Amino acid sequence: MSRVGRKPVSLPPGVSVQVEGNTVRVAGPGGELSRDIPSGIKVEIDGGSIRVSRPSDDRVHRSLHGLTRSLIANMVIGVTEGYRRGLELVGVGYRASMSGRTLVLNVGFSHPVEIEPPEGVTIETPTPTTIVVRGIDKEAVGVVAARIRSVRPPEPYQGKGIRYAGEKVRRKAGKAGK
Repeated sequence: MSRVGRKPVSLPPGVSVQVEGNTVRVAGPGGELSRDIPSGIKVEIDGGSIRVSRPSDDRVHRSLHGLTRSLIANMVIGVTEGYRRGLELVGVGYRASMSGRTLVLNVGFSHPVEIEPPEGVTIETPTPTTIVVRGIDKEAVGVVAARIRSVRPPEPYQGKGIRYAGEKVRRKAGKAGK
């Protein structure tokens, strides 16, 4: 039995959940999220918690059991607290700024790189070398942060680039390090 799938998801006050066929809708103070769940996986609401169950012990059902429970738990956390992902710019002259909703990155290319976030995700630049991505959908926040990082990933020799906040970059010795 899946250890993750067996745990019930507790519902904080102010969060409502509706299950309609294969769609789960979670609404809370932060907004509303919906997701289609795989067929065969059952979602039941009893009181202040959500339980996820599977029809059999097949390999596919076992893997979808824990996944579905985790996705629903992430939706509940998203509509109550929200998610944030921090990024840091390391390099001489590397900076980020906002132009309306668009993020403008100057990271050593001949041109500035502009990134427009999707609906439901906001980007902030508290300082020119830090970026904060916020939203209620964990997946969307992670995708936007990964897209920003992919513009100039940190390189291993000098450590320059865009990295996640707190990310450790493994450094290599250059030619002189032999």
